[in-house]
Amino acid sequence: MSYRVTFVCTGNICRSPMAEHIFRHHAEQEGLDVEVDSSGTGHWHVGDSADERTVATLRRAGYRSSHRARQFEASWFDRYDLILALDEGHRTDLLRLAPDEAARRKIRLLREFDPDARDLDVADPYYSRDSAFDEVREQIEAAVPGLLDHVRRAAKER
Repeated sequence: MSYRVTFVCTGNICRSPMAEHIFRHHAEQEGLDVEVDSSGTGHWHVGDSADERTVATLRRAGYRSSHRARQFEASWFDRYDLILALDEGHRTDLLRLAPDEAARRKIRLLREFDPDARDLDVADPYYSRDSAFDEVREQIEAAVPGLLDHVRRAAKER
């Protein structure tokens, strides 16, 4: 059975789809048996494509970008092995939704996997300049090696 990872941000059109595609790309390159997806804490963009700036940033960096936004549902906690919040607000929202301690233990901040991260929040680029999307990509990519290591270990322990 595949190890299952999901990334969660606010509307599922900027940060979490970017993290999804970046991590999926690297996991595939490593040959890991991992299912990767993403969602948002809010309903505002359900069914929408990723933000055009997210798509452009992913494409410039050589990643795929096909995406439809969706909202995280409390019933999904059983579906995932690891639920990665993109900032503390998302983590708080997910903790509120979690039905029990086992579900709460699955929730982590993505930047916890970047040993050089000073701030564990991935900044929201939505209302910012276009270059903020490249900064988000860099923050996500910096967490990928640590996240890959974590997934390898966790998948072996299952």
